[in-house]
Amino acid sequence: MISIVIICALGLLAAVTRLGVALVERRYPAQGTAIKIDGANINLVDIGFERPDAPPLLLLHGASSNLEAMRQPLGDLLAKRYRVLLVDRPGHGWSDRDRVQDSTPAAQARMLADALQKLGITSVILVVHSWSGALGARMALDFPERVAGLVMLAPVAYPWRGGVGRYNKAVTTPLLGPLLAHTITLPLGLLLAGPAARSVFLPQPVPEDFLDRTATPLLLRPREFIANAQDLVTLKQAVIEQVPRYGEIKVPVTIIAGDADRTVFTDIHSRPFAQAVPQTRLIVRAGLGHMVQNAVPELVIGEIDRMVAGIALADALPAGL
Repeated sequence: MISIVIICALGLLAAVTRLGVALVERRYPAQGTAIKIDGANINLVDIGFERPDAPPLLLLHGASSNLEAMRQPLGDLLAKRYRVLLVDRPGHGWSDRDRVQDSTPAAQARMLADALQKLGITSVILVVHSWSGALGARMALDFPERVAGLVMLAPVAYPWRGGVGRYNKAVTTPLLGPLLAHTITLPLGLLLAGPAARSVFLPQPVPEDFLDRTATPLLLRPREFIANAQDLVTLKQAVIEQVPRYGEIKVPVTIIAGDADRTVFTDIHSRPFAQAVPQTRLIVRAGLGHMVQNAVPELVIGEIDRMVAGIALADALPAGL
């Protein structure tokens, strides 16, 4: 009798999830263009305008989000003066991915480099947040010809104590993971999304209608939630493997982080990275939390302007100087 009740409850939750996914996808339809590469379709939004003195900016979101988290307000503001490319990382938003092994920064760096090649874009300035700090560093290491500069916002770059939560590990477990993702993740996630956002933004407040304006409920779809969990579970080993190479990075780097960030600790990630990469400009803002692009967009834009001017000056100098 108990097993019948459990089966019926799971069936009901699965039906609720399928309906919820349909409603979420209708509420937040795809924005942008799909670029087909090996192992994925990359969804990309291209805004702003080309400038002869500045490479395009490629903005990369962190975990548990999509390109809208970098578009509002930062991407829209930057588009007033630069060409801005926003992508859903493979497996997120409206980008898909076919292979479990493509959860790592190394794999996603290759996929994004392939997408840039398809677009005919020689190089970009990367603007990366949180999880994508490791991705931006990996692109600078593996595809230096594609990266003109690297702006890192509260980046993950080094291994940390502990893990990434038991639920993420459970969701990546065969059989159990799909069962959870297709039954309780969406209804439970809708209940917990607000408190989770407040935790990430602290000590800054969550902007009004943030979850809706950034299409965050897309994360709760089973295929995306599993992909996000895979990204998180494999991240620590991935940064362990790439840390010894950080000294190879030759492009200009700017890091903006906060001393009040309790999601990605500045002392564990940003400060050691700045020591390992000599050409890094490190800005640590007092009282700033994890969501740098929302809290201080003017500071980020000013530092991007500074980097663009430096790159233009370096390109204008005679070779060898």
